[in-house]
Amino acid sequence: MEAYLAMTISPQPELPWLSVIVLLPAIGALVLQLFQENLNKRENVYRNIALGFLSLDFLLILVVFTNFFNNNNSQLQLIERYRWLPSIGLEWSLGVDGISAPLVILSGLITLLAAAASWKIKNKPRLYFSLLLIQASAQSLVFLSQDFLLFFLAWELELVPVYLLIAIWGGKKRLYAATKFILYTALASLLILISGLALALSGPEFSLNLTDLASRSPSGTFALLCYLGFLIGFGVKLPIFPLHTWLPDAHGEANAPVSMLLAGILLKMGGYALLRFNVQMFPETHVRLAPALIIIGIVNIIYGALNAFAQDNVKRRIACSSVSHMGFVLIGIGAINSLGFSGAMLQMISHGLIAAAMFFITGSFYERTNTLSIPNMGGLAKVLPITFALFLATSLASLALPGMSGFISEITIFLGITSQEGFTSIFRSITIIIAAIGLVLTPIYLLSMCRRVFFGPRIPALAMVKEMNPRELSIGLSLIVPTLVIGFWPRVATDLFENSTNALASLINTFNTIAILQSIN
Repeated sequence: MEAYLAMTISPQPELPWLSVIVLLPAIGALVLQLFQENLNKRENVYRNIALGFLSLDFLLILVVFTNFFNNNNSQLQLIERYRWLPSIGLEWSLGVDGISAPLVILSGLITLLAAAASWKIKNKPRLYFSLLLIQASAQSLVFLSQDFLLFFLAWELELVPVYLLIAIWGGKKRLYAATKFILYTALASLLILISGLALALSGPEFSLNLTDLASRSPSGTFALLCYLGFLIGFGVKLPIFPLHTWLPDAHGEANAPVSMLLAGILLKMGGYALLRFNVQMFPETHVRLAPALIIIGIVNIIYGALNAFAQDNVKRRIACSSVSHMGFVLIGIGAINSLGFSGAMLQMISHGLIAAAMFFITGSFYERTNTLSIPNMGGLAKVLPITFALFLATSLASLALPGMSGFISEITIFLGITSQEGFTSIFRSITIIIAAIGLVLTPIYLLSMCRRVFFGPRIPALAMVKEMNPRELSIGLSLIVPTLVIGFWPRVATDLFENSTNALASLINTFNTIAILQSIN
């Protein structure tokens, strides 16, 4: 376990910066409660306060992590450990490495933009923006926690705001979608808790510290059961087939800002947790189950793409495309080498930006057309040329057009599979061919949607809708520009996590990976 233990050497910070990053949005939610409900134009006051706290938090993330990126980011840094409930071993323990840092930045950016996109919230604005702020704290805590119980509490905490945001501000079937979301994720959380506590009790001493748990490196049937518990629990959030059915319903009923959070951040929690728990804590078991993970990823890609064809609702079609794109994350994790892990990280970052942009732009023209039904829209390119340009750009990024981040992430994953000598040539070829079919299907369902929505028969009732305003344009560009930057200069992203993914691959290679895979093949 030397490769992992080397990642845990870290100095104690002079100031608790990570704690400030986590708690600042929650403090903002408390500040909102100090205002009276009967304030004039209260939605503006609440929104501006939320934007102020989220802007400050995002700026703090960038400043604090600058020093981190200038150092060897394969190591956990800025470790903060405070005794919280010693009787049950719970610690307030935070740390950041190359796997968590990019996702914290992504979380900060998308949450800030989601709050900015919530411009027309009139119903219970104080509660709405308080939930957004609490969600921001919970998201950061998930990525930064170094104590299992703290991680689990944060994992559970972020479910509550999402449930309420869908149930109160969603569409006509919002209660059904919110209930389905909470049932799926709560049942999955039970498996996470059981697996984590079993691992904590498995050593000579009870410990909830993630570093201690990883150093145990269990094997055999016990490791397999814990691995599967984590896989199913985290797989619901990713989501993996057949645990994905909550996602189209949630996206279909949630408003655009909440969909930005769902697609841009919540799905990435599942991929992050698979790397943090399944790969780091059960490396030998992960090697043995890597082919199965790749097969599940292939099913995700094809099933999600085919399911997208059947959707006549714009948001549900984009949601199904998210299921397809998360299949590439599974394949990258299953490649068990540095290229595969890097590709999985790139795909999470890329998809977070692209999907958030697509849902935001969809929400923008929904506010003008009051419909998400593809057959009920047409000819919008003439009346919404800027909206069309942005939506087409995000669609091209999603279908992995060269020059955009989606292409870089998916080609890296393909290279990861082809360079894994432990897989037979037949397995690698079949994986590449089937995954490539998904790449062919993606432009068909995305570009056909663009054609029908923006170039179909003109709907007279939509002839006078207004174009995007400068605020909406700036939000859209804030998400699209990074996809172009990463597409042309991938090192902007890969330099953030390259050392960590290399260290993760080194951990895997401490086992005879090729021999294990060849014995399975």
